Amino acid sequence: MSDKSNLVCVGAIAGAHGVQGELRIRSFTLVPEDCFAYGPLLDDDGKILVEPKSARPAKTHFVVRPEGNRSREDWEAMKGTKLFVPRDELPAPEEDEFYYDDLLGLSVRHMDGRELGRVKAVQNFGADDLLEIVAPDGRTAYYLPFTKDVVPVVRLAEKELLAEPDEALLPEVLQLAPEA
Repeated sequence: MSDKSNLVCVGAIAGAHGVQGELRIRSFTLVPEDCFAYGPLLDDDGKILVEPKSARPAKTHFVVRPEGNRSREDWEAMKGTKLFVPRDELPAPEEDEFYYDDLLGLSVRHMDGRELGRVKAVQNFGADDLLEIVAPDGRTAYYLPFTKDVVPVVRLAEKELLAEPDEALLPEVLQLAPEA
């Protein structure tokens, strides 16, 4: 249906719910209900995976009654499967808003010119968004808050972020040597 570069992840299967073929879905959208507003939910190849008939909120997820009849075992086997929609179904992001998928793979450079690495993932553990960055050595991973203070410049066209983090946020391999 869609090529992979045209897909945006909006949620993930969290497992089965009950024994009537319902499933649990975690939403990754800013407004959680919007996960279901853009049509059927696709797998990473663009094939329809879930066509929700109804969705009701639960504690940290939604309970979804899908079209079709997959078993509890089917949904449990798909736990963790990411769910996508075509990018052209989504609204354009507003100024200073970004789809997480657009940030993946961008190079991160310090405002002073140092190479800080590449964005591996965008995480949110309950507070603010964090950029998971792999340092230029390819082995060291670390997090930077994705805030205007820490990452003041986002250049999507250039595939680059310019950051000005406190040195304490950087791993040792990237910190400036203290002046003697």
